Amino acid sequence: MQANGAGQGQETSELSCLNSAQNGESSSAGGSHSNGLLSSTDNGNIVGTSNGSSTGPGSGTSTASTTSASEVGSLKKKKRLTQAEEDVIRLIGQHLHGLGLNQTVDLLMQESGCRLEHPSATKFRNHVMEGEWDKAENDLNELRALMHSPNAIVRMKFLLLQQKYLEYLEDGKVLEALQVLRGELTPLKYNTDRIHVLSGYLMCSHAEDLRAKAEWEGKGTASRCRLLDKLQTYLPPSVMLPPRRLQTLLRQAVELQRDRCLYHNTKLDSSLDSVSLLVDHVCSRKQFPCYTQQILTEHCNEVWFCKFSNDGTKLATGSKDTTVIIWQVDPESHQLKLLRTLEGHAYGVAYLAWSPDDTYLIACGPDDCSELWLWNVQTGELRTKMSQSHEDSLTTVAWNPDGKRFVTGGQRGQFYQCDLDGNLLDSWEGVRVQCLWCLGDGRTVLASDTHQRIRGYNFEDLTDRNIVQEDHPVMSFTVSKNGRLALLNVATQGVHLWDLQDRVLVRKYQGVTQGFYTIHSCFGGHNEDFIASGSEDHKVYIWHRRGELPIAELTGHTRTVNCVSWNPAIPGLMASASDDGTVRVWGPAPFLESQEVDGLNENCSNMDS
Repeated sequence: MQANGAGQGQETSELSCLNSAQNGESSSAGGSHSNGLLSSTDNGNIVGTSNGSSTGPGSGTSTASTTSASEVGSLKKKKRLTQAEEDVIRLIGQHLHGLGLNQTVDLLMQESGCRLEHPSATKFRNHVMEGEWDKAENDLNELRALMHSPNAIVRMKFLLLQQKYLEYLEDGKVLEALQVLRGELTPLKYNTDRIHVLSGYLMCSHAEDLRAKAEWEGKGTASRCRLLDKLQTYLPPSVMLPPRRLQTLLRQAVELQRDRCLYHNTKLDSSLDSVSLLVDHVCSRKQFPCYTQQILTEHCNEVWFCKFSNDGTKLATGSKDTTVIIWQVDPESHQLKLLRTLEGHAYGVAYLAWSPDDTYLIACGPDDCSELWLWNVQTGELRTKMSQSHEDSLTTVAWNPDGKRFVTGGQRGQFYQCDLDGNLLDSWEGVRVQCLWCLGDGRTVLASDTHQRIRGYNFEDLTDRNIVQEDHPVMSFTVSKNGRLALLNVATQGVHLWDLQDRVLVRKYQGVTQGFYTIHSCFGGHNEDFIASGSEDHKVYIWHRRGELPIAELTGHTRTVNCVSWNPAIPGLMASASDDGTVRVWGPAPFLESQEVDGLNENCSNMDS
C-alpha cells in the first residue's frame, strides 16, 4: 500500500511512522511524542540524548540521568517497524477512530510512533466536516506537494465548491450560490456539463426538491462524509487512508475465501456481522445436494426430461410412458409429492418448458413426433394441441419472455413462432433445429442446428448470425439467467461453456461420458455458480463453474442419466431423470447431528464419490 506514497522526497518520513528516532531528540521538553520516543526532563532541561550522556546541570553521573540514558538506549534498540507493520497500525487506528475510541488511537499512535494521517490531511478533513470551505480550499495548496497528480487539485476544488454551492442553495442563499457558480466554479473550466446541471438547481422551489433532483443528502454530516470519500481518492493512502479501509480488506478476504470454497451455495452477505473473522470460511460437502433424498418411481418407463418451475415450487417430469407428472415441492421438508398426471403424449415426452409465470407447460416428443401439447398446469386442462403438418418434427420449444408466444422446431426443417392457441405467427424455412432458447430481449432466438453451431435469429427484422461454432454436434444447450453464458452438451466431447457476448469457448468440463444421446445439463446453485449434467455412465456430475474437474459424482442411477434440473429457488435441491425409469431428488446429507453442523470443517477440495 505504501507504494502509492513513494517518491515524495522528504515528505515520505512524515507520511507514515516516525519511529526511527535517529538522534533520540524530543521535539519539545514537555514529553511530546512526535518521533515515537518519550523524553524525560529535569527542571525543563532535556536529560536524554542520542549518546546517552546527560546535558542537564551537575556532574551528569546522577542516578536519574543514568536511568534516563539507559531508557533512551533501550528505546533506540527497539525493533524498527516494517512497512507492513506500520500499515497495520494505521488501519487499526482508523478503525478505532471510526468507533469513537479516540483516546485509544492517541495512545496507539504515541506508543508506536506512527501517524494516522498527514497533519495537512487532518486539517483538511476537519475543515470539510465543519463546512469551512475557504479554509479547506487553502488546505489544498498544502496538499498539492503530496499528490501524484497536481491536476487532481482542480477536481478536488470542483467537488468542494459543488458542496458549498448546494449548501448555499439549501439555506436559501441564492445570491451567494450564484456567486459560487459564476465566480468560482465556472472559472475552473472543468466539467462544464456538470456546471449546466448545477445551474438548473437554482430553479428548485424548496430544499426537498433540491435534494431529490441533485440526489444529495442535504447539508450535514452525511453529505460531507460522502464528499470526503470522493476527495480521498485523489490523495495517496500515505497521506490519508481510504475510508473504512480495514473493513474493506476484511470483506475482500471473506469474499475470496467464499469464492475459493468449492461447495459454497448460499447467498453472499456483504456484511461482516454475518461471519466470524476468527476462523476460515469452509463449507462441507455434506451441506451440498450430493445425497439422494427421494426416489420417484411413478413413471413406468424411461424418464427423458425433468424441469423445475421458475418459482421452484413444482417439478415436471416427462417419460417414454407417454405421461407428464407434475410434482409439488414442500417448502419446508423439500419433499416432492405427486400433484397431477398429464396423459396422452403418444410418442412419449422428450422436452418440457414452463411459461415465464409457470401457468403453462409445453410438452414435446422425440424426433418422429409432429405434435406439441400446451397444458394449463393449474387446472390440468389441455389448452392447445398443435400440429402444423404430420411430416413435421417438433422436438424442442422455448418461451418468449412476454409469456404470450413461443418458438418450436425440429430436425426436419421446421422453425415456428406461435401464440398460445397454436396459431402460426412467423416461420423460418430450412433450419434443422436441435434445441432452442429465447433471450431476454424478446427478439432474439438462439437455435442449435445440424451444422454443429448455434445461431441467433431475429424474427422482427428476419436477420440471423452465427454465435457458436463447434466441431461436433450440439445435442442440447441452456443459457444462464443473465443471458451471458451458454452450456452445451456436445456429442463425444461432453459439456462446454461458451461466452455468448464474446463468442469464445470458456471451459471444457471433464469426467462426463457423452456419446450421441441427448443429455440436458443445467446451471444451478446460488448465483448459478455450479453446473450439473447427466452422463451415459449412469452418474450425475457437478462442477464449480470456474473449474474443469468435477467436485462431485453422484451415483445411484442404473442407466443413462438424461437430464438434470437444479431448483432455481432452493439452491440445495436438484433432480435427475434416467433411463432406469426413476427420478432422483438430491439434497444435503440427511439427519445431520447438531454437533456435526457446528463442526463441519472438512476440506472443500476433497471430492467424495
